[in-house]
Amino acid sequence: MIQTLHQVNTYDEELIYKAICASFADLDIAKDMRPGLKVVIKPNLVMAKSPDFPVTTHPTVIKAVVRWLKEHDITDITLAESSGGLYNAEYMNNVYRVCGMKQLEKELKLNDDFSAGTVHCQEGFTNHSFHIITPIIEADYIINICKLKTHAMTGYSGGIKNLFGTIPGLEKPQMHYLWPDIKDFSRMLLELARTVNPQLTVIDAIDAMEGNGPTGGTSHPLHLLLAARDFYTQDYFAAGLMGLNPMEIEMISQAVDAGLIKPDEIELKGDPIPENLTPFQVPDTKKLDFSFVLPGPLGKWFAKVAAKVLKSYPQLNKSLCVGCGKCAESCPAHIIQIKNRKAIFKKRGCISCFCCQEMCPMKAISVKKAL
Repeated sequence: MIQTLHQVNTYDEELIYKAICASFADLDIAKDMRPGLKVVIKPNLVMAKSPDFPVTTHPTVIKAVVRWLKEHDITDITLAESSGGLYNAEYMNNVYRVCGMKQLEKELKLNDDFSAGTVHCQEGFTNHSFHIITPIIEADYIINICKLKTHAMTGYSGGIKNLFGTIPGLEKPQMHYLWPDIKDFSRMLLELARTVNPQLTVIDAIDAMEGNGPTGGTSHPLHLLLAARDFYTQDYFAAGLMGLNPMEIEMISQAVDAGLIKPDEIELKGDPIPENLTPFQVPDTKKLDFSFVLPGPLGKWFAKVAAKVLKSYPQLNKSLCVGCGKCAESCPAHIIQIKNRKAIFKKRGCISCFCCQEMCPMKAISVKKAL
């Protein structure tokens, strides 16, 4: 498995383009290209947020990839994403604008087809099918361009997690409600990733996010751009760069068990791993998880007890809340109401998915432990 890694200190177009060219050469991506190929770029545009913040894929990275594609005679290029809110023209056009994607309109097509279709899964999957946005279904070639982040629910967000954005709009909270347990939710993410199966994954880690990601954390620049065909092993590798234990990330651990990740076969191309990397701050939801500290069955028993005693819940800072309703809109359990321009949370029924925290534009929602 070839994993490319290039040091890029700023979002300078020429520096990023040079790294992309070197990465794609090492991965021999040019051999995949052919006239008439329909390419879809899947970024991370989880919410309408300026690229100045490490929340979404930076448009300069996408521009560099598109530039490479055009130089290899690829003209049918679409950017397609389903953000955390509604999946319609009005909502997505605002996301495109705020995230800096509108400036790329001359370079590629911003998806304006907001339909979706059913894709059947492999035999043996727990999920028999997925409802996936149409551009992904119709693509000949999918380039997955994600943002490296910690994540309040999954612990880590990279190539696998980014493909959750192929599920249309508010169907994503329904998936959270269907699979509230982290093991089940991670299995769903892995089965979705195997169904979408992108041919190439680029990780934007020039500026990454630590803490309460995927939207409420803070900047932790790695000044790195990563690319690989095998995005499962790439996630294992990238989690290690963050100072995380990949085997403590449920979806990565499951991918290892399924034989999808082969860390011993990583062949690094490009620049060496920087020596001055510092560990990422973990989300508040993970700070009291002691299940990996205790050995064997004792750790599993403790984890079950701690799951109830130390369960995390969202907590609202009313002084920051503006009553926009994004939390209520994204809540799978429908336990949040907006009254007098403030959100009101019910603890009963909360599945601790933290979709509300993820979609809050004001960072008004934090994590509270039962104890």
